[in-house]
Amino acid sequence: MPVIDVREVTKTYDTPQGPFTALRRVSLKTNAGEFLAVVGRSGSGKSTLINMITGIDRPTSGEVHVAGAAVHELDQQALAVWRGRNVGVVFQFFQLLPTLTVAENVMLPMDFCDTYPRAERRPRALALLERFGIAQQADKLPAALSGGQQQRAAIARALANDPPLLVADEPTGNLDSSTAIAVLELFAAIAAEGTTVVMVTHGSDAAPYITSTVELADATVSAHV
Repeated sequence: MPVIDVREVTKTYDTPQGPFTALRRVSLKTNAGEFLAVVGRSGSGKSTLINMITGIDRPTSGEVHVAGAAVHELDQQALAVWRGRNVGVVFQFFQLLPTLTVAENVMLPMDFCDTYPRAERRPRALALLERFGIAQQADKLPAALSGGQQQRAAIARALANDPPLLVADEPTGNLDSSTAIAVLELFAAIAAEGTTVVMVTHGSDAAPYITSTVELADATVSAHV
């Protein structure tokens, strides 16, 4: 069974200028362990597709099945529970809470979803930070870390609940090229272990690391390789 199965999804928004279709009959399947890049010009529908997959937004028509759930049918409460356990999200600007330490940021998803016993949460957070080479930063506030270190912490937080799906929206757009490559290598390693990774990107640096690409143009899939 695919981890992601998007079926004939259309999303139309009402705007002051009239209806705007951001996605038009888009279908997509992605299996466990794939590292999928979503590419396309600004306004092509990339962010809307990601919002469909993560349940942040709902399709006007069509179906979205992710990690065994019919995401388009879940109510808001069920969506929050489902997303916390099944989807990790990495943002371009990290979105770490500034008043919490790095370790506390990584523990947040575990606290929210109660996925691990309380006594296991900090050790798990430290193990993830150790894996990504920043365990020594665990008790610092995010502002004390470099951009690359903050992004590694954000990836650790996204993996806190061991979700089957990791979604990253322009995760290297705010990083220098060498740090961006290090992050891409992390994503490739995560995918190789069986987690599905979906990344929105404008850059070509990801080409050596991804296993497939979906290109959007004018709200539709123009290529899927």
